[in-house]
Amino acid sequence: MRTFAVLLTVVMLCTGSLFGELPVGEKPVTVDLDGKLGSRVDGSPWSSSELKDKVYVLVYSDPDEADLNNAATEALKAENFPADKYGSVAVINMAATWLPNAAINIILKGKQEDYPSTIYVRDFKKALVKKWNLADDSNNILVFDKMGTVVFSRDGQLNDADIKTMIKAIRDNL
Repeated sequence: MRTFAVLLTVVMLCTGSLFGELPVGEKPVTVDLDGKLGSRVDGSPWSSSELKDKVYVLVYSDPDEADLNNAATEALKAENFPADKYGSVAVINMAATWLPNAAINIILKGKQEDYPSTIYVRDFKKALVKKWNLADDSNNILVFDKMGTVVFSRDGQLNDADIKTMIKAIRDNL
């Protein structure tokens, strides 16, 4: 019985770091990615304080898990939300992969050219994992309202119901 209690405690402690979701209804602390912490693909700084005045979808992804939520991103593209009210940010957890940064940078520059309305950001030191308690080595999808408050937060692969909930959260806040 003691072994079970120890195992249960370990699982409970680990779950918080494995499945990180920002609480819905809260505005997270500001995270600034500049210099050694990270940047936009073009090298300029990025701050989470920019997540306002529009509804934003932010995808925080380990490059090894980048395709995990393709169904969700395709559903978002299909909605064709108005650019003056909706924006998207892809933050890449550069420290979560064995892939060299140079290879990831080439891929990101190509994506930035293919999807110019999405802001691509590199997180070199897992800042969003540490400050927002997002899941590491995963794929997190967050939706922020115009005030920067979280209105949707999921870690891992979204199912059909999650995708519908995410799109509803966006529509409700446009």
